[in-house]
Amino acid sequence: EVQLVESGGGLVQAGGSLRLSCAASGFTLDDYAIGWFRQAPGKEREGVSCISNRDGSTYYADSVKGRFTISSDNAKSTVYLQMNSLKPEDTAVYYCAALYFGALRVDYSDFRRYPISDALYDYWGQGTQVTVSS
Repeated sequence: EVQLVESGGGLVQAGGSLRLSCAASGFTLDDYAIGWFRQAPGKEREGVSCISNRDGSTYYADSVKGRFTISSDNAKSTVYLQMNSLKPEDTAVYYCAALYFGALRVDYSDFRRYPISDALYDYWGQGTQVTVSS
C-alpha cells in the first residue's frame, strides 16, 4: 500500500526555519516525482515545490524561490522541504504527494510544463500544519 506521511510542521516566528519530511512507504522513489503543496484557510491548494527522481530536477513556486529547498534521500525513501525565512503568508497545511511516471498516465513533457499542478499527482499524505507568527 502506498503511503505518504508528512512531519516537521509546527509554530515558528517570522524569519525562522522549519524542515518538513515526507516519508514514503509501499514504494521506492524511483520513477516518481514528489511534490509539496499547501492550503491556507479559505484558499485553494497551491503547488510549492517538487522533485523528479527520474532526473533530479527541482521546481519551485515563485513565492518560495530562494527560501525553500527540496531534496530527496532515496535510501530513506524520504523527501525534505527546507523552509527558511518563513513569512506569515506561508502559514498553511502542507501536503506531500507522489506522481508515478511508470503508470504512463502523465507524459513527462506535461510534467515538465506543469510540475506542481496537483491534478498530476496520484497519492497524497494527510498534511502537517505550519504556522508562522508575525
